[in-house]
Amino acid sequence: MKRQWWKEAVVYQVYWRSFYDTDGDGYGDINGVIEKLDYIKKLGVDVIWLNPVYESPDKDNGYDISDYQSIMKKAGTIEDWEKLLNETHKRDMKLIMDLVVNHTSDQHHWFQESRSSKDSPKRDWYIWKDPKPDGTPPNNWRSYFTPSTWEFDEKTGQYYFHSFAVEQPDLNWRNPEVREAIFNMMKFWLDKGIDGFRMDVINLLAKIEGFPDARTPEKINYLGNNPGIHEYLQEMNKNVLRHYDIMTVGEIPFVTPEDGLKYVGEDRNELDTLFHFQVADDMPDWDMLQYKDIQKKWFEGMFSKGWNSQFLNNHDHTRQVTRYGNDGEYRVESAKLLATMVHTLPGTPYIFQGEEIGMTGVDFNSIDDYQDIAMRNKYEEEVGKGRNPDEVLEELKPLSRDNSRTPVQWDATENAGFTDGEPWIAVNPNYKEINVEKALEDPDSIFYYYQKLIELRKNNDVMVYGDYEDLSDGDEHLYMYTRSLDGVTWLVVLNHSDENNRMTLPEESLNAELKIMNYKDVSPEVADRDTTLRPHEARIYQYQTSK
Repeated sequence: MKRQWWKEAVVYQVYWRSFYDTDGDGYGDINGVIEKLDYIKKLGVDVIWLNPVYESPDKDNGYDISDYQSIMKKAGTIEDWEKLLNETHKRDMKLIMDLVVNHTSDQHHWFQESRSSKDSPKRDWYIWKDPKPDGTPPNNWRSYFTPSTWEFDEKTGQYYFHSFAVEQPDLNWRNPEVREAIFNMMKFWLDKGIDGFRMDVINLLAKIEGFPDARTPEKINYLGNNPGIHEYLQEMNKNVLRHYDIMTVGEIPFVTPEDGLKYVGEDRNELDTLFHFQVADDMPDWDMLQYKDIQKKWFEGMFSKGWNSQFLNNHDHTRQVTRYGNDGEYRVESAKLLATMVHTLPGTPYIFQGEEIGMTGVDFNSIDDYQDIAMRNKYEEEVGKGRNPDEVLEELKPLSRDNSRTPVQWDATENAGFTDGEPWIAVNPNYKEINVEKALEDPDSIFYYYQKLIELRKNNDVMVYGDYEDLSDGDEHLYMYTRSLDGVTWLVVLNHSDENNRMTLPEESLNAELKIMNYKDVSPEVADRDTTLRPHEARIYQYQTSK
């Protein structure tokens, strides 16, 4: 298997608007990231992924870009950004930027010119269609955020296409001028010295020829992985990516391992690695059997041929200890168990800010407390159908993106030490119990557990390049698997349960060395293959095997 720096990396995601505010406007900013770089470095990560900081009306928290080569005023200035890049590199870390090129803001000058008239030179930079004879949209497709992918424009009497909010029109990637403009923009940032891109919904660029009605419009899988996508990405690689020593990770929903390999196969000349969403989208809550099945299929489909990513939460998905663990009695143990799993399964592990101290989701009482445009739109749509508003709110709460977007909890002072102003979104009320200051003072904290996991990964290639085998197939609570490389085997044992569970370790693990555990009083060696794991207990053992 080919060794690459990005395979061995651990990535820390910075959702900057909720990270740290230095100017008192209630929004985190670039200078706040700079101020906390030593904290990130202390954790031991290699790469920082920065969510979009480009100029934007901010209808979708920066994913509606109005100028790709300017910095949003809320975030700071281009000089602030350049300082961030330099200070990150000084600490031997790398910086990757969000690349959002499926769509722009409707305030982008490209779209303003496109919508000005049917004869505009940039008309074909976006997707415009005539209404059906009865005046309705060109097809029945549903967008991520609204009941239709089409928005009528009075001025020219046509509809434009948007996969997300109406303020986010999709670019027409069939137009070579669009592709050239995007490639030039990418070179602009790469030439400044960034270390790669996280590519937002990159598999949505190609649209189905003719835009036919969908049989099941509610599934929206017709938006991605369409003919032409691989030609676009190979052109991107040929014209831009292959000329730089960088990391590229594609956000790729609606994808199977077989299709995923087409994006990241080492012989494909497209992307380095990907986020798939078979866990985040298909598992609303924890399902051990389904999770094991997903891991097995992706390992078998990708290992030695392409590269995967491991994550359980990010800015779009509820915090992992709330959604997939136990954020009550066993919050600390559960957070450590989930970390153990993510950092030992095949692929590059991602940490979402605050995860390393066990931050939890939220339970706001009013829709007015939620800022998530997707949630608010869905709330209005469902209430508009005559449904009870309280029932709709309770239904939408668990998977609201705001669960992961509340400010990082730095200490027990007002607003969790995030800002001296009014925070753009309410702080989680549990910040006095869960915060960075307390975590750094406690040698047994979740933070230091993450630090040790990352250090182990850096010093043991088996965690990166090792083979994978599940030894607990069919068990609904226990997960036991091995990673093996060059005669060294690591055995990971996890009890993802609120109850004690007994398990039998493999015979060859007798006298294995304990590398890390999330409970204190564990024997340093395996003396008895039959062992009882306590609620949310995690251990990693190492032993020698024949090559």
